[in-house]
Amino acid sequence: MNALITGTSGFIGRALADAMSCRHKVVCLSRKPAEAGGATTVVGDFSVADELTKLDPYDADVVIHLAAVTGGCSEEDGLRVNVCGTHHLLRYWIDRGCRKFVLASSIAATGFQSVKFRPLQLPMPDEHPCLDRDGYGVSKYLMEEVARYLCLQNDALDILNLRLASILPDDGVPTPREPGPVTPWALGSISLMYLSDAVRCFALAAEAPPKPGVRIMNAVGAQACVAGTVPELLRAWYGDDADKIDLSHYQQPSHERDPVFDITRIREELGFVPQRSLLG
Repeated sequence: MNALITGTSGFIGRALADAMSCRHKVVCLSRKPAEAGGATTVVGDFSVADELTKLDPYDADVVIHLAAVTGGCSEEDGLRVNVCGTHHLLRYWIDRGCRKFVLASSIAATGFQSVKFRPLQLPMPDEHPCLDRDGYGVSKYLMEEVARYLCLQNDALDILNLRLASILPDDGVPTPREPGPVTPWALGSISLMYLSDAVRCFALAAEAPPKPGVRIMNAVGAQACVAGTVPELLRAWYGDDADKIDLSHYQQPSHERDPVFDITRIREELGFVPQRSLLG
């Protein structure tokens, strides 16, 4: 398989390129030179349409798009890079005949960055509505909508948006969250995943048999990174608002620390189950 991976100067992209180049012909696109064993590196900015011509000599059976501006970006940069830039990239490869795409979306597409955020349902489904207030989350949501728009134009496209957790290096040791005041990005602080699991997740998505259409899947660790239970933490964060949220899932035996993002679909469709525990 010929695979194009963007964002390989980042630690997820570099690790994914290393892993996939053992089995496939991999071309990497990044704004900075990035070495990946066995992969071809192209230096370029995917958000600048003219720079995509640097990819003309290469073919791609699948495009894995990791490059982005991340949380804390300005609203302008989020829309320019994550939305318009992704449109440039997808349009370029669609016009060249590629039909399979795996896009790194984010659990931030729900909008949990604000202390005013309240989930509409728990665990949050893969397509929980975007309630973003800061610009980054809505840029990822609109990227997903660009994918949906392009799939309406071409029903042969297979585009998978992975709403990715915060990623820890494999030697990282997370600190389980204790009850206390709600903070910005609160739900993100308990929704983590190790790098090796993220790499395996993207590889499974890229290597899965084609399935035309656009899909969104949550990709987070198998446990919420909490010191106590999820209901205890959410009641401390949300006060009376927690009574408006159905927490019954977490009151079942052995489910007290389940993730706040539903990962049923990614397990059933891709066979992905996180192997690294966040709780030791």
